[in-house]
Amino acid sequence: MNTVNELVESLTPEMARDLKRAIELGKFPDGRLVSEAQRELMLEAVILYDAAKLPEDERTGFIHRTRRAPTARC
Repeated sequence: MNTVNELVESLTPEMARDLKRAIELGKFPDGRLVSEAQRELMLEAVILYDAAKLPEDERTGFIHRTRRAPTARC
C-alpha cells in the first residue's frame, strides 16, 4: 500500500472498529500502548473510512443538530 487512501480502502468494518477502540483506550488489544503518532494516523484513517463507507449520521464526530422553533418574546 502506497497511500492512506489505499489503506482506508483495504479496511474492513471490524478493522475500523478495532482502530476506534484502540484510539479510545490508548492501547492495542494485546496491551501495547498507542503512541501519539499512531493515534493521529489511526484517527485520520478512521475519519476517512467513515466518510467513504458510512452514512453521515454514523460517522465519527457526527453531531445531530435540530433546528429549534423560534420562541415567542413578550
